[in-house]
Amino acid sequence: MAEIAYELGNSLYINLTNRCTNACVFCIRKTEKGVGYDLWLDREPDTGEIIAALKEKDPLKYEEVVFCGYGEPLLRIKEVVEVARWLKEIGVKKVRINTNGLANRYHGRNILPELKGLVDVISISLNAQDAEAYQKVSRSRYGQEAYAEVLKFIEESKKYIPEVVVTVVRWEGVDVEETKKVAERLGVKLRVREFYGN
Repeated sequence: MAEIAYELGNSLYINLTNRCTNACVFCIRKTEKGVGYDLWLDREPDTGEIIAALKEKDPLKYEEVVFCGYGEPLLRIKEVVEVARWLKEIGVKKVRINTNGLANRYHGRNILPELKGLVDVISISLNAQDAEAYQKVSRSRYGQEAYAEVLKFIEESKKYIPEVVVTVVRWEGVDVEETKKVAERLGVKLRVREFYGN
């Protein structure tokens, strides 16, 4: 089995799935090893397996615990909620989710209320300044509709999660300055990610 829990710096990461609704041009999934770990799961771990893997690493010694692996964590909302609840029960101070912002579209409902009180920070891949540029880099299964879905998800996240951050990768065809303006209009922080290669 691949790594379910892996560390980077002072953060402990949780790898839940290989599945994703996007096929981003800069995605780490194009590499055999992700961030130095074997992250390609043979099967999706259940809640008990995820918690067992976290216990081995002692989540309390990290600054934060982050749902972020090879795939989109919020495709597995039930497991995210169960594991996040356990993390809060044992005293983890900061839980973060890295997401592409398309979970509501995928599930056909608003999943964000389920995260209230369990997730402290949500980092959403905004990826571009408009729908056309977004689709070029994100290659979403939802086509050009995806960008509007992500914008709605960002707005909705602010109602339930204390800190909402959006990210953009510096990439050809992506206007970082215009993307900053989108983040400002949404009233959220923007983090620019540099691409260092896969």
